[in-house]
Amino acid sequence: MLYDFEEYSIDTDRQELRRGADLVAVEPQVRDLLLYLIRNRERVVSKDDLIADVWNGRIVSDSTLTSRITTVRKAIGDSGAHQRLIRTISRKGLRFVGEVREKHNADAADSSRMAKDRDTALELLLGTAVPALPDKPSIAVLPFTNMSDDPEQEYFSDGITEDIITALSRLRWFFVIARNSTFAYKGEGADVRQVGRDLGVRYVLEGSVRRSGKRVRITAQLLDAATGTHMWAERYDRELIDIFALQDEITASVAAAIEPKLLAAEGTRAETRPVENLDAWDLVARAVTRFWKLSAADSETAIGILHQAVERYPNYAPPHSLLAFALLVAGHMGWRPSGNDRESVERLALRAVQLDGSDPWAYMALGYLAFAARRTDEAVGRFFTAIDLNSNFAAAYGYAGWAQAHDGRSDEAIKNLQKAIRMSPRDPFNVFYMAGFAAAHYIAGRYAEAAEWARQALLMRPGHLGARRKLCASLAQAGLIEEARSEMAQLQELQPNLSLAWIEQAVPYTSRPMIRFLDGMRKAGLTV
Repeated sequence: MLYDFEEYSIDTDRQELRRGADLVAVEPQVRDLLLYLIRNRERVVSKDDLIADVWNGRIVSDSTLTSRITTVRKAIGDSGAHQRLIRTISRKGLRFVGEVREKHNADAADSSRMAKDRDTALELLLGTAVPALPDKPSIAVLPFTNMSDDPEQEYFSDGITEDIITALSRLRWFFVIARNSTFAYKGEGADVRQVGRDLGVRYVLEGSVRRSGKRVRITAQLLDAATGTHMWAERYDRELIDIFALQDEITASVAAAIEPKLLAAEGTRAETRPVENLDAWDLVARAVTRFWKLSAADSETAIGILHQAVERYPNYAPPHSLLAFALLVAGHMGWRPSGNDRESVERLALRAVQLDGSDPWAYMALGYLAFAARRTDEAVGRFFTAIDLNSNFAAAYGYAGWAQAHDGRSDEAIKNLQKAIRMSPRDPFNVFYMAGFAAAHYIAGRYAEAAEWARQALLMRPGHLGARRKLCASLAQAGLIEEARSEMAQLQELQPNLSLAWIEQAVPYTSRPMIRFLDGMRKAGLTV
């Protein structure tokens, strides 16, 4: 359904708010709040109504509710002073008073089909749409809710969540779902039982963060994902200077609640970071929140923040390693000229290793550079060093598989790509791993399977040129020449600089796989 009002529209199928043709960036919870007001515009909506529907009955402070309403008004060009579209009814609630035009979305059937196709892709990746439980304690950490009066503090609660995921991931006797899959539930108020089924975990950790001045309050609760029952809960009030010790305390408490004997036997590895690094951590948290939105604009913002962090805190490893990785991803996605930053990326990654030899992102960046240079053994070695430092590092398994696929090591590649997908079933990076599956099957001579994986990657990200190139070559090698040439025509429109010489220079297949890939592209109609 589409709801149009003034120059705005909200699409329930695509979960988008637009002003004319422009997408308005809003958090899922803000969008849901606006949608609830629009759908119930014939009546006054109370605070209790909003809490029951938008927050699924969770306790929400008046300041949080007011903050979200302010954000909704700002997104649609309204304000508390003018109340042109959302009117406050004293002591009763709110009402959407704008004129709304409803119409059925002609793309609804296509959206439904694409959602089904994504589920089909997951089944192909894991053998089932519902991942099986691992044979060791498994946990998903949902994004902690920002309870501060300032919605701009969202990055702070995200950063706390990220650090807890990282700390738990370093406990080798845990299976921890990667950040990108749990953050897919951000702002949705997801049922923990459904999360457990979706991600294949026994436990779910959720909580909230309130930052006020120099103090922070964090609540955390551990739930049994099968029943939704509470296993452990705690509230922490601390000075901000204690934030790192607090993260370690939460990690230890969660581990003790799940496996006290294992905790006693193996212990937790405390994060020892000096207090003066808090401001540096703050910058990194801001950058990471923007980077994982995986858009050109957000990537550029993240890179800018990380550059600031590197300049201001030259002895703090995380901004160096994350900046190196962000620059490589931006080049791969075409958001920045590919290859222009390679020397500076290597300097940043090596500096991160020098500052902190246990930083896995530094080895990710070094592995990425080696892969791009077709040094596969070195690349895989770097990725597995990252895995040694963080045994639940989904991206490292994925990139190891990606490198192996381009070197013709198809069986090894598929094994590692499957591990990456299992650790993060709802990850936007899975589009790269699907393209990796396509490469692995192509080099192994399984052209029909390669074409199917390339199609699945394009369902996730239609503009993925690497997947489209693999689709062209796979179709041609499978004997579907007419379809291959049709796809090639579309590809050349999207990538005018495409040529056989460009592929030899830019696509990191090693020698024998490169010969086979070029053969497929020639059959698909690429002649120069």
